Amino acid sequence: MLHEHAYTLLQRFADRLDQIIVGKRKEIELTLLAMLSGGHVLLEDVPGVGKTLLVRAIAKGIGGSFGRIQFTSDLMPADITGVSIYRPNSGEFEFRPGPILSNVILADEINRAAPRTQSALLEAMEERKVTVDGVSRRLPEPFLLLATQNPLHFEGTYRLPEAQLDRFLMRISLGYPSVEQEVRLLGLQEQHPLERMHPVLLAEEVAAMQRQVRTVTVDDSVKRYMVAIADASRRHSGLALGISPRGTLAWMTAAQASAYFKGRMYVLPDDVKAVAGAVLPHRLLPSAEARMSGRTAEELVRELVLGTAVPVSSRAAAGGAS
Repeated sequence: MLHEHAYTLLQRFADRLDQIIVGKRKEIELTLLAMLSGGHVLLEDVPGVGKTLLVRAIAKGIGGSFGRIQFTSDLMPADITGVSIYRPNSGEFEFRPGPILSNVILADEINRAAPRTQSALLEAMEERKVTVDGVSRRLPEPFLLLATQNPLHFEGTYRLPEAQLDRFLMRISLGYPSVEQEVRLLGLQEQHPLERMHPVLLAEEVAAMQRQVRTVTVDDSVKRYMVAIADASRRHSGLALGISPRGTLAWMTAAQASAYFKGRMYVLPDDVKAVAGAVLPHRLLPSAEARMSGRTAEELVRELVLGTAVPVSSRAAAGGAS
């Protein structure tokens, strides 16, 4: 079966990406987990740290189609979904697909578009389809959307609504490389980085992996562990908004992808903890008192995870060890 070879293929894919996006192995693996989960990623970082390169490299690595949407204040929903054009010669309308109808999408500077245009992504992200002139069209499989936004300069931008933030499985920041990593990066510029990337997976294989990820076993003890953390977030004095049930479901899916990526068909508490920092903070709203004291959502997530007892054992772990 495919899962027997998935570990080798996924590690090879991560190794290839690591040669292009230098020194960001953790962030690369998280992005691949989002891909396996069928989720989407918000890359929140300053310009020039490799966000666009990462998205292009993933598209090339799965041999899939790539679409780029440069969000601006005058971008219209039809610029994303596509339009129907009347052909006088035939007397019929011809659909011209927008960039959203691709396997891997880069939604660049998503917060620079007006809310109406941002909302055009919601149907695609949630329903995996777009509707143009009353006709619904399915998006290709696999479908992965990675949006970028600059967290520092907000002039001329529109804040992403909570409903749209919640559609992103993960929020990731690449950050600057270390001095040694940047020196290594400079030594790799004899050819364009994407020239070193060749397809590692087929798009059909990624779609099959996504289906298998949903079959990864999550023991009841692990589910209770996650729900205990979610429940604690809803009662935490430092949070005005805790983890929703949809957030818990997304968290479990990411944990299943983490286990699958590591070659297991069962989830351990370590998988749950490994993805918490990318899946949960953007779903939380610190209270006014917490913000005034400088506490961030990331810090509060760590506090919640550390403050919840980890299940000592589970039938899933026991079954995997036998």
